[in-house]
Amino acid sequence: MQDPNPLPWGALDRFQAHFIVRKNVGSSAIHYTAKTMLTTQGHFGSKIVTKVNWNGHGDLATKLNSDTELNDMIAKQSIKDATIYVEPTDTAIRIRSKWDNHIAFGITKELFEIYDRIAGHIKSV
Repeated sequence: MQDPNPLPWGALDRFQAHFIVRKNVGSSAIHYTAKTMLTTQGHFGSKIVTKVNWNGHGDLATKLNSDTELNDMIAKQSIKDATIYVEPTDTAIRIRSKWDNHIAFGITKELFEIYDRIAGHIKSV
């Protein structure tokens, strides 16, 4: 017999794209951690990104903050897409955004160009 009131947990339709940059960072992993800090204008659905800064330690955050063209590209995205995390793993560095459901999940050409540019900065550090 099937339960007429199923419990509200279990597998959810949430997805996240991870862009992986192969780089062995060893003990300097903290220097490859960065996150966008967004300055916004407006409220609720009309909120837009006006400025992007990178919060992190080491040369990567400094290099990302100095790339004004990259930060202008990010500022043109929605708040969800402009929230970008750069995190080291054991043998690589992961670039990711927030979770999406199956309807909203996708990577635009502009977002791919942003991630590709971030990956270039990771390789050069």
